[in-house]
Amino acid sequence: MFEAGFTKGEGVFSPDTLIVGGTLRDRKVVFSGGNGVVPRGAVVGKVTATGEHLISAAAASDGSQVPTAIVVSDVDTTGGDAEGLVYVSGDFNAGALTYGAGHTAATVRDALRGGGIFLADVMA
Repeated sequence: MFEAGFTKGEGVFSPDTLIVGGTLRDRKVVFSGGNGVVPRGAVVGKVTATGEHLISAAAASDGSQVPTAIVVSDVDTTGGDAEGLVYVSGDFNAGALTYGAGHTAATVRDALRGGGIFLADVMA
């Protein structure tokens, strides 16, 4: 389901600059609990032992250091594990993404490209 730019409950379209183009494909995943709100556009990785997703941090050693997807819409993990959608393919604005500690567009670009996600440097 494509939810880009919609405010929950209001039915108001609020466009953002996250998506540049391409064929968008999403997948439902589980996000690790206790990590607050994972925002739309966050670059996430998958924890090898559990299969859960969280914001990819370069210094992690649990598998999540490898970026694999981009969050479709905010996911609140405050109360525990939560399901949400991630993009697994498409073209995205590198400047509109949220990167975890130690990551930048340059450090995630190749890993995401290998999975079908392409980052563009969009001029404002």
